[in-house]
Amino acid sequence: MNLKILLPFRLFVAQNDVIRIVAESREGSFGLLPHRLDCVSALVPGIFIYEANQTGTVYLAVDEGVLVKSGADVLVSVRRAIAGTNLAELHEAVKLEFSVLDAREHDVRAAIAKMESGLIGRFSEFKHEG
Repeated sequence: MNLKILLPFRLFVAQNDVIRIVAESREGSFGLLPHRLDCVSALVPGIFIYEANQTGTVYLAVDEGVLVKSGADVLVSVRRAIAGTNLAELHEAVKLEFSVLDAREHDVRAAIAKMESGLIGRFSEFKHEG
């Protein structure tokens, strides 16, 4: 597989001949092998693993983002990423750097959740009237 990991302002990783990938979504960890069907997945902050013949196994701490597999190409777009060799340090980076929402982002998400719940309530009322 051909892996590219994009950050908002630069290319973080470009690796050809990737033989396996492990990523984390809201539903849990999942793996990609070269012949897996095409897919799209929302990623959560966590440890991203890939293995290539030239580099061996590489571990990255990644923030939330999206993964798209199309044929042999895997494109990952995340807000932030940190490379490292010590898994304990990477796990700690995920906890400290990526899992904590800043106050503004938390407020925006809370407002969206309120709007969604209001729409669901209105839709439910509308269904019962009709």
